Amino acid sequence: MISVEGLHKSFKVAKRSTGLMQAAKALFVREFTEVHALNHVSFTIQPGEIVGYIGPNGAGKSTTIKMLSGILVPDGGTCSVMGYTPWKERVPYVKHIGVVFGQRTQLWWDVPVMDSFELLRDIYKVPQKEYKDNVELLVNTLELHSIVRTPVRQLSLGQRMRCEIAASLLHSPQILFLDEPTIGLDAISKIAVRQFIKTINKEKGVTVILTTHDMNDIEALADRILLIGKGSLLFDGKLNSLRSRFGTRKTITADYRETSIRPDIPGTEIVSWTPERATLSVNTEQANISEVIGQLSAQVELLDLAVEAYPVEEIIVQLYREYQI
Repeated sequence: MISVEGLHKSFKVAKRSTGLMQAAKALFVREFTEVHALNHVSFTIQPGEIVGYIGPNGAGKSTTIKMLSGILVPDGGTCSVMGYTPWKERVPYVKHIGVVFGQRTQLWWDVPVMDSFELLRDIYKVPQKEYKDNVELLVNTLELHSIVRTPVRQLSLGQRMRCEIAASLLHSPQILFLDEPTIGLDAISKIAVRQFIKTINKEKGVTVILTTHDMNDIEALADRILLIGKGSLLFDGKLNSLRSRFGTRKTITADYRETSIRPDIPGTEIVSWTPERATLSVNTEQANISEVIGQLSAQVELLDLAVEAYPVEEIIVQLYREYQI
């Protein structure tokens, strides 16, 4: 469905030193730094996949999404999405995609949400029956009944984001690009958005490309991740393969009676510590879990204990360190 080959993009960023003299000089002589936002990135995505596109700030995630949606033109490389070149055939192409940018809106600020839906129906020329069916499905699934008659400016961030996702799907797109869709949302709204994404992927076969810094989004939705850093694609694979790659680590969280003793056990690292709780990272190649628990109980008076697989956030941090990004 999506084939990207050798995409690269650079931007010129103006720079100058501080001070009045430097500001005056900049009026006549401009200095620029070239930033390589994308450096020959290649990947393919199959129909019906949910792919997590991750990386630190400034890595090139949003630049890639903007190219795939036809907003930006690359300096070089090729991209085919459902047979279209996004930036060359944008008008016929956008009928097949939905895009949600977490910090941008496609809803009209001063009118009720339903009026924005009607305007989008006219823009995309959605048949009336298809539009009504889609609105009914989206309103029910995203629980929008109580807010569709409310002006957008009066909605909370979580309510607006649910409406943004609904708006992006009114024309039955085959691909959904989500750029930070859960940014700033409360826990309940995040769960609702994640559940909805899984539903449309399963029931309608919508292909989803998701960029986010929330690893809980990735863990809940994506089977496959693409890691980008400094404009280059560094990792393309299954989340499970990452788990097995860093699977030698476990996390032990221990509650105990208040004490000033910090656990000191070979083969472990203290992730966090308070006089009543400690979280330890255990390398199972260097220490046996049962032996660690035995040594821990000898050092403190245990009240409760939990052993968990290595958190996905820590796995991603390890991956960042491995590639030094």
